[in-house]
Amino acid sequence: MRRYGLIGYPLTHSFSQKYFTEKFEREGIRGCAYSNFPIASIDELPAVLADPELCGLNVTIPYKEQVLSLLDERSPVVAAIGACNCIKIEDGILTGHNTDIVGFEQSLLPKLGLHHQQALVLGTGGAAKAVEYVLGRLGMAYRLVTRRPRAGTSDLGYEQVDAAVMASHTLVVNTTPLGMYPHVDEGPALPYEAVGSQHYFFDLVYNPARTLFLRRAEERGAVVENGHAMLLLQAEESWRIWNTV
Repeated sequence: MRRYGLIGYPLTHSFSQKYFTEKFEREGIRGCAYSNFPIASIDELPAVLADPELCGLNVTIPYKEQVLSLLDERSPVVAAIGACNCIKIEDGILTGHNTDIVGFEQSLLPKLGLHHQQALVLGTGGAAKAVEYVLGRLGMAYRLVTRRPRAGTSDLGYEQVDAAVMASHTLVVNTTPLGMYPHVDEGPALPYEAVGSQHYFFDLVYNPARTLFLRRAEERGAVVENGHAMLLLQAEESWRIWNTV
């Protein structure tokens, strides 16, 4: 049996296990299983890795950065951005990859217009690092928005995001878990009254399909996208890595 799984905490929001289980059935992939490993601390990962049949892991909040210290090897992208969401396990060697980059870029581009020249990236965690990498590759300027702006950076606090900032930053990407099931009544504190049809709001959260962040933007005429397509794309990229790289 080849085993795969997802580590993170909590995992009540995740569709990954369902997706891979259905994929195995749909495509007639035999001898494979995918499990959730809701570990409350990264210190619990070695126990998960003790399974000799484990061939690969996906990594989600809050471990995309914490897992780096346990890797034996890193892909060039992981080395560059400092975040890993996919681990290939072969002959006891743990190699870190990042499939968020593929998922985000391919799901972002279809609705991206020429007028989307500057972005606000909400959050500074592992998912934000993948988003930063993609925006840099696309040549798009961006500012990070966080509750705790870091000294010596161009970070903005949420209280600094006013109508003028919103007007000049027409792509807004939420990389935080705000609004994720079961906390569906939460959302980033932004001046949504300054949102208009020129805006594109992208939420990496996919459960629920329409977070408060997306609903409030959509009400103002913004183009919106959730993280569901990104989930599917990064899942397929993970499967490719586990089986071919």
